Amino acid sequence: MISPQLIEFLKQLEHNNNRDWFEEHKSQFKTLDAQFKEFTHNIMLDLNDHDVIEKTKTFRIYRDIRFSKDKTPFKVHRSANWIRSGANRRGSYYLRVKPGQTVIGVGFFAPEKVDLLRIRKEFDLDAQEFRTIITRDDFKKCWGNLQGETLKTAPRNFDKNHQDIDLIRFKSFYFLRSFSDKEMLDKNFKTIIDQSFRKARPFLDLMTDILTTDLNGESLL
Repeated sequence: MISPQLIEFLKQLEHNNNRDWFEEHKSQFKTLDAQFKEFTHNIMLDLNDHDVIEKTKTFRIYRDIRFSKDKTPFKVHRSANWIRSGANRRGSYYLRVKPGQTVIGVGFFAPEKVDLLRIRKEFDLDAQEFRTIITRDDFKKCWGNLQGETLKTAPRNFDKNHQDIDLIRFKSFYFLRSFSDKEMLDKNFKTIIDQSFRKARPFLDLMTDILTTDLNGESLL
């Protein structure tokens, strides 16, 4: 389970986001951080029952403020992602724990230019299979609508009147699911995360198929 003490710590940190306060409470943070990393490790074990995970990445609480106008030194959330193993498994899973704003996510955030172009070309050719997956009742009930920044108009060399231009305009392709603090602190939260990630597999598998083949369906691996 996520520790209630972690949520309380993050709330206090938001109101005391400075190095002096953090140093005074660093021993507490280390204990809570170890618990959070154990939680993310256990999620990886669950994922490996139905996927193959290369590694778990737990993000540091320290902010990179070198090029930011916001000079507060610490993030007021804890987050992690799980990276799928091998070129034949694309996409990743994500968790952010923040008081009142906890989310899990799955998909492709800001894919590289080559991958983005390949996805757009696939949708230009035929987006029906993608639409069928993301509008299925069980998927939509769990994950809602496709998320990601979009262009205001059609990408270069794509028809602005294409029937699937709404998908072609996307620059990222991911889904988010939000949780209240009560839901996040529930003993079943880890199970709900795993069940949600399982339901996302058809989306990940289709995107993997797109990114590992050419427009003729020939493997690129």
